[in-house]
Amino acid sequence: MRIAKKYSDLIAWQKAMDLVAVVYQLTAEFPKAEVYGLTSQLRRAAVSVPSNIAEGYARSGRREFAHALSIALGSLAEVETQILIAERLGYLAADSRANLLELSAEAAPCL
Repeated sequence: MRIAKKYSDLIAWQKAMDLVAVVYQLTAEFPKAEVYGLTSQLRRAAVSVPSNIAEGYARSGRREFAHALSIALGSLAEVETQILIAERLGYLAADSRANLLELSAEAAPCL
């Protein structure tokens, strides 16, 4: 029995998509020297969260879905770490960091 008709109905997926949008907006302001470094890494990790939720939902069993959610949660921790790194390097202001971590925290309990 499905908890939602489609993966895009899942709150976790919706919150993760919000996080991706903000990550892309804020990383557009990172130094060009980081385009293949932290910018790329943070974007890929953020995109991985809703992607794994969608993939897991599309699989047939609850165990596979649970595994995909576990991977998404790991990617979320990766995003949080990279956000903190970006702040330490001076690429993110404290308010931007707080906003991103709040979005991440909103997605985490849903996973």
